[in-house]
Amino acid sequence: MNIIMNEPPVAQKPPRGMLLHCGAELVSRQDLWTVPTPDRTQSWYPIPHSTVLTEVEDQLQGCGFTITESAHSLTHDGSRYFGVINITIPGRTITDFSWVVGVRNSHDKTFPAGLVAGTRVFVCDNLAFSSAEGIVISRKHTRWAMRDLHQLTARAVGQLGDRLIQLDQRIEHYKQVEVGDARAHDIVIRSLDAGVVTTTQVPEVLQEWREPSHEAFEPRTAWSLFNAFTEALKSVNPHTALRRGEALYGLFDAETGALGRN
Repeated sequence: MNIIMNEPPVAQKPPRGMLLHCGAELVSRQDLWTVPTPDRTQSWYPIPHSTVLTEVEDQLQGCGFTITESAHSLTHDGSRYFGVINITIPGRTITDFSWVVGVRNSHDKTFPAGLVAGTRVFVCDNLAFSSAEGIVISRKHTRWAMRDLHQLTARAVGQLGDRLIQLDQRIEHYKQVEVGDARAHDIVIRSLDAGVVTTTQVPEVLQEWREPSHEAFEPRTAWSLFNAFTEALKSVNPHTALRRGEALYGLFDAETGALGRN
């Protein structure tokens, strides 16, 4: 898909309440440059958080995406980074949710540098990430990490436009699927098996389904139920939310028949 270059980023304002769970500290983009990177060893080549972020930003803008805002967080004394970048393209007319790219990196060997894409709902800042469409990269911090990170990021971002449009189509499909209480309760039980939520989060999901906090989710549809889940996932840290968001999309694709549409 050809994407026309748009204007530079217009904001770096963090969305409300994002990335502050379980000890995460919300920081500015500039703060990432002050985080020290550990010395490398013979088998481990840590990558600066700022390098991972700028690589993703450069590739996004080079492919014509506009970065509209971003939020960045650090945990474990700066050893772990997670950022969320809102992006768009000229001509996209959907106004109730945006595209996001999640970026992560670690200096304590807990996980590799990586990128994943998903959505953020404007009315409530609910986030959900998906790798089901193949828009995910991951690179361990080994000798050729810097070289491979550039190649993997370029490849992933190059495919991103078509993949995110498919994600829009999936969500529009969720909005058309009617869900009654009995089916909603069944999906909640299935979500436990899928690892979307824990047993302690089930009451929160059901409460949000029965009495939505936002008028936009009053229609009895799969999209409203989806956002009841993402509301509950606000209470977990970004890395756990990423895994559960992937499981959530997989569950709803299966339950709504979206798997065979793209």
